Amino acid sequence: MFQKILIANRGEIAVRIIKTCQKLGIRTVAIYSEADEFALHVKMANEAYLVGGPRVQESYLNLDKIIEIAKETNVEAIHPGYGLLSENPTFAARCEEEGIVFIGPSKDVIARMGSKIESRKAMLAAEVPIVPGISTSIPTVEEAKEIANQIGYPLMLKASAGGGGIGMQVIETEQALTQAFESNQTRAKNFFGNGEMYMERLITNAHHIEIQVLADKQGNTVYLWERECSVQRRNQKVIEEAPSPFLDEETRKAMGEVAVKAAKALGYANAGTIEFLVDDKKNFYFLEMNTRLQVEHPVTEEITGLDLVEQQLRIASGETLSFTQDEVKRSGHAIEARIYAEDPKTFFPSPGKIKSLSLPTSVRVDHFLEDGVTITPFYDPMIAKIIAHGETREDAIQKLQVALEELKVEGIKTNTPMLLQVLEDEVFQSGIYTTSFVTKQLVKK
Repeated sequence: MFQKILIANRGEIAVRIIKTCQKLGIRTVAIYSEADEFALHVKMANEAYLVGGPRVQESYLNLDKIIEIAKETNVEAIHPGYGLLSENPTFAARCEEEGIVFIGPSKDVIARMGSKIESRKAMLAAEVPIVPGISTSIPTVEEAKEIANQIGYPLMLKASAGGGGIGMQVIETEQALTQAFESNQTRAKNFFGNGEMYMERLITNAHHIEIQVLADKQGNTVYLWERECSVQRRNQKVIEEAPSPFLDEETRKAMGEVAVKAAKALGYANAGTIEFLVDDKKNFYFLEMNTRLQVEHPVTEEITGLDLVEQQLRIASGETLSFTQDEVKRSGHAIEARIYAEDPKTFFPSPGKIKSLSLPTSVRVDHFLEDGVTITPFYDPMIAKIIAHGETREDAIQKLQVALEELKVEGIKTNTPMLLQVLEDEVFQSGIYTTSFVTKQLVKK
């Protein structure tokens, strides 16, 4: 096991990683921007170093400076968390060149799965079911029109690179495609440096369900059940739960086995997530693979009893998985709510100073908050995750509702009212909700 690692991230995920390292006796090196000088992860780490200005380009994306600090502090490995440099193949390659272990998959796998077009090709080769569509880049709107006629409307226009819904749009007519193609292409190029676009058939009444996998360097691969991620606003997940209330055991097992098959075909090692769209008849289709720890990983931890960060560290250090697929247990139900510093009516970011803070104590809360902390406009507005576990889904929902009502954050606005609205909704409580839930069910109220 490693003796010392650097955490190339900030906020709640940096705190989360530090807690596991403390449990395992691993020393930690934190990095921070000028805006994060007094952040919780800086206080908790054994060492902390300024990496640049407040903007991510100056600090948390400053690859050269991060590598420099890693070498100066003699760390054995770097944990990238999620977001930022976690799916950057250049960063993984630099770590390898410097003799530093990157806690994640290989640079080649990251690069391949970072392109949605290349990942579709890889899954086709592995005989994994994918959403019907095209697996090559579409350079012009005229070619897009021809391909759209083959796929059929409605369809999804997507950027090959990146994520977070950027460059993605539902297209229902040729006129809409004409209007949307170049603007989405330009937006993708501006955000990701890659304007490649492709198209897929729109899966209506879809569920967004993902399978967590773990794979060691010796070729052993297991799946840790699934997470239902269909409560989304603008293609961003808001509430996640495990297991999915929609799946039956047969489909759950089939999806898990396909996810393992996909990971093995890639030669994957470390934690990863295979994301699927599942239609109302429980047919499932590969959507993408995230080659990192997911924001919503705590719900998997709650139902399996496994620490996924610990598993990442053990795998990266060369250890063999200590359990087989048959030994992966599932207990109860877990639901996670993402707390954002945003206006609950407009959903615009709500930066500012936290004047008073009261966190729920009866459930798990992953956060980086303290009284007096300033939430800056420089970073993602997610400030915490509240995770409830119960013997049943109904129990977990009730616990999460109580926890959200107990949460008090004065000085900034949060999305808590919207989260409570979701939990109280009869469609959500029924468990049969889809990715259109927020727009079709909540917005109309």
